[in-house]
Amino acid sequence: MSEEKDELKNDQHQDPQEETTDSVESVGEENKEEAPKELTAEEKYAELNSRFLLLHADFDNFRKRTYKERIEQSATANKDVLLSMLPVMDNFERAIVTNEKSEDVAAMKEGFHLIYTMFKGILDSKGLKPMEAKGAQFDSDLHEAIANIPAPDKKMVGKVIEDVEKGYYLNDKVIRFAKVVVGQ
Repeated sequence: MSEEKDELKNDQHQDPQEETTDSVESVGEENKEEAPKELTAEEKYAELNSRFLLLHADFDNFRKRTYKERIEQSATANKDVLLSMLPVMDNFERAIVTNEKSEDVAAMKEGFHLIYTMFKGILDSKGLKPMEAKGAQFDSDLHEAIANIPAPDKKMVGKVIEDVEKGYYLNDKVIRFAKVVVGQ
């Protein structure tokens, strides 16, 4: 009996080790079966080509979408400015109707001055600023010389004598150059 017990103990001690070894071997065999096969050159080419085609199609779609968005944005970009100028248009229409019936010149002048002030305020709120050119040093980055005349005094040589057409800045960027007369 004691021999049988000893054998059972030995078997129990050996069984877990053998099972562990067996399980390790079986896992190793499973890993060998699951390991990816080495792809052939044709398979690699086909996979890379399909990736390239998908990437190219994605980029092409992106390019088309952004182009369409830019077109839509430029079509509606002026909407805000035009909406803010509609009250000025309404006031001009009212002034025209009123001027046909009225003979009071002072009232007409005041009405047009009010409309001008309203219009100027809207443009100022959109970032438009007039350029002050008269008396300034001539700068070809800001001014367009349309004539040169003899300067009235030596201090005015190379300076703007007359502002024929105002120049304008939009958010500190020149959008229209001032047309000026320069003293020589």
